[in-house]
Amino acid sequence: MSTIFSKIIAGKIPARIAYEDDQCLAFHDIQPKAPVHVLIIPKKEIERISASTEQDQPLLGHLLFVAQKIAEEQGLKESGFRLVINNGPDAGESVAHLHVHLLGGRALAWPPG
Repeated sequence: MSTIFSKIIAGKIPARIAYEDDQCLAFHDIQPKAPVHVLIIPKKEIERISASTEQDQPLLGHLLFVAQKIAEEQGLKESGFRLVINNGPDAGESVAHLHVHLLGGRALAWPPG
């Protein structure tokens, strides 16, 4: 699988990095939907959440932990933030590489689109 996200992980495409460790990379979305819009992606190529396996459980938990850490760093702890994982085209998934959207910095409507 070679997606724009795998190219960002490999350093072939530049990104404004918000966080990186051995398991994941987080970067600011180039078309943000909120003042803070960060994508948290696993370095392991997993097409989408429905393609994850039982062995991926620690990694999936790590992505959520990193999301809350970035939210705090971005000053969203008190005001709140939203995490979104799209799964498939009907859900709005545009890149077939599992990713968590961290959105905040303004009031977010419910229900979403």
